[in-house]
Amino acid sequence: MKVKEAMHKGVNWVDPGTSIVDLARLMRQHDIGAIPIGEGDQLIGMVTDRDIVCKGLAQPGFDAKRATARDVMTPGIHCCREDDDLAKAIHHMEELQVRRLPVINRKKRMVGILSLGDIGQTTSGDLLSECVRGVAAHH
Repeated sequence: MKVKEAMHKGVNWVDPGTSIVDLARLMRQHDIGAIPIGEGDQLIGMVTDRDIVCKGLAQPGFDAKRATARDVMTPGIHCCREDDDLAKAIHHMEELQVRRLPVINRKKRMVGILSLGDIGQTTSGDLLSECVRGVAAHH
């Protein structure tokens, strides 16, 4: 199976200047836990709900009304290609211990996101349990 058969399609990113409050609203509105961050035409990072809490709200002196995506995002981006074998992408997620991977096409444009939930809906029990064990291991 290929990544494109399992991923969420049509995912958008937001600018690094987007407020934390707006990020949280987008997460609630779309029932998602992560938002890619892009600048110009390139992905530059990712903000998860955990980033907002641990890198933001839990920090002394953090001002959620002034904070932006750039303040809490995890910089750099790891991704997979839409035509990658799904097992390869799952092993990549395990190695990185991440729950989501942006998916790019041959033109290096983001076309979706592959999440643990997507994997759970499309793969065998053995591959899924292997992935969950690898991704959920303590960092």
